[in-house]
Amino acid sequence: MQVLQVQLAVQADPAEVARARRWVRDRLRAGGIDQDSPVAETLVLVVSELVTNAVVHTGHPAVLRLLLPVDPAAAPAPVRVEVADASRTAPAPRHAGADEDATNGRGLELVELLCERWGWYPDGSGKRVWCEIGGPDGAPCAAAAQPAAPVASAR
Repeated sequence: MQVLQVQLAVQADPAEVARARRWVRDRLRAGGIDQDSPVAETLVLVVSELVTNAVVHTGHPAVLRLLLPVDPAAAPAPVRVEVADASRTAPAPRHAGADEDATNGRGLELVELLCERWGWYPDGSGKRVWCEIGGPDGAPCAAAAQPAAPVASAR
């Protein structure tokens, strides 16, 4: 399977999260993924959560990367989201507690619930958090394998 790898540098500013969401929508549209599909909506939400975590918790710029199937109509294939940041601290999902009014602390829980797979690994002086979401038709990506190192893109 060939993938197109695109990336966006994100500054250490919470306002960058909205820019990252717009960028993802544009990339999905360019990649032939229906903007109203459940996969597209899930990707935008997951990107929002991962970019927010990277900028808010590290206070440093981050890099958002999308790996999109070159021909989404050929076969169900996962879309991979990666966010690299400057912290080596492992991400830790905090599960929602009794405080239903809490407005933060549930981002990784959402990622865990919405993605077929997710994880992280050390990357240089920081880390890379990644997740995979089903193919453009919403099919699960159970056959997708986690790479031992960053994924190279086909051009």
